[in-house]
Amino acid sequence: MANQVKSDKDYSQYFQPPSLTDAKKRGKEEIAVHYDFHIPEDMQGFGKDKYYLIRTYGCQMNEHDTEVMRGLLEQMGYQTTEDKYQADVILLNTCAIRENAEDKVFGELGHLKALKAQKPGLVLGVCGCMSQEEAVVNRIMQKHAFVDLIFGTHNIHRLPALLKDAFYNKEMVVEVWSKEGDIVENLPKKREGIRAWVNIMFGCDKFCTYCIVPYTRGKERSRRPQDVLAEVRDLARQGFQEITLLGQNVNAYGKDFEDITYSFANLMDDIRKIDVPRIRFTTSHPRDFDDELIEVLGKGGNLVEHIHLPVQAGNTEVLKRMSRKYSRDHYLQLARKIKATMPDVVLTTDIIVGFPGETDEQFEDTMSLYEEVGFDFAFTFIYSPREGTPAADMEDNVPMEVKKQRLYRLNELVNAHSKASNEKLLGETVEVLVEGESKNNADVLAGRTRTNKLIHFTGSKELIGQMINVKVTHAQTWILKGEIVEEPLKLSI
Repeated sequence: MANQVKSDKDYSQYFQPPSLTDAKKRGKEEIAVHYDFHIPEDMQGFGKDKYYLIRTYGCQMNEHDTEVMRGLLEQMGYQTTEDKYQADVILLNTCAIRENAEDKVFGELGHLKALKAQKPGLVLGVCGCMSQEEAVVNRIMQKHAFVDLIFGTHNIHRLPALLKDAFYNKEMVVEVWSKEGDIVENLPKKREGIRAWVNIMFGCDKFCTYCIVPYTRGKERSRRPQDVLAEVRDLARQGFQEITLLGQNVNAYGKDFEDITYSFANLMDDIRKIDVPRIRFTTSHPRDFDDELIEVLGKGGNLVEHIHLPVQAGNTEVLKRMSRKYSRDHYLQLARKIKATMPDVVLTTDIIVGFPGETDEQFEDTMSLYEEVGFDFAFTFIYSPREGTPAADMEDNVPMEVKKQRLYRLNELVNAHSKASNEKLLGETVEVLVEGESKNNADVLAGRTRTNKLIHFTGSKELIGQMINVKVTHAQTWILKGEIVEEPLKLSI
């Protein structure tokens, strides 16, 4: 049960470098919810006339954590900058999912070493998921001693105090909680644009054998429904056009409540009644995607017709080795149920190729599943072991050349499906949320359909932030092109 009172648990055990052994534990201790957060008085003007820069790697959860850190820093008086030479504080908010993300961070630290030597007063910090890994923290402490501050995903609210320690101490400050802390509400957030992310829960208890997230993000903890709903209502009042609900496994929302029965379907049904044009969510785990949720999503309205539903592999034996806790048949049945209730739904997914032991026949099952479901798009990855996960102890016996060939074939299939899906929209009028200028052409506007398809068109910059109707005139593999129309919507896609 989540208590809405101050916790008197002893946090001293958490103030140390991370331990993978401790991170694996799922204790019964209660998670308290705190509503009394405030910036300490002596830190409220600490950043006056100073600048901060945060570089963010990884998923939307990391992006949202960055919004919180920006909010904290600006309440301390700091101003944002993109110029590392101007910055007084530089934080690298890191991702631990894939090895190349880790390589990027250590490469960036190498570049920042010279800057730190030139500007000794600069506070350089590493935070996020990589900081929750024992081996990473040890490597930073041994080989990158110029780093001033290391903290993790569970104690972001402690940033003001940690920054103060890092500023005044002449040695590295490390505070990483191996086990998750409480839920801290009312943290300041610095959001920009017309879309907003809202955390509805933290952590993951699925323990897929290839994934480090259950260790870096801790056990599943759901925010109280009234707190989520209050935040969404406030964002609606501020004029945000699209809200994405975030969690490592949003379908598990509410399963940790002991005092109430309230599921993710209940939450979506309540949010459906709030005056926000679009509501999205990510990420879903097929194991927890139940009929009640499908029924609610079928009501439509501001609940968009796009579901990202990671499958990872199309063969039941591979899924078992991944500890995904569902079979090929279960996934296919789920996809059929969703499509029966939401005929216009667009399904996207994640797929890993070359998992330990994957045979040619098992890979073909992934290809055939992709065809049978009819995904519109997939994020595809070559398997790489992550230290500390069960899969890292398995024999990585699929040769890299074979992995690359499989990825190539899968990507060819993904591209073909994406283009075919886009071509079905030729001549249709779609609802578009105008997000801004195209990255490649300032004279072209870019927006997204309800099903998250990117579309380019020409129009006034005054349209940014608005919903408009666009007729699709060209369909490419990754983007649509269209013309603004004044006629009523024929189809919302």
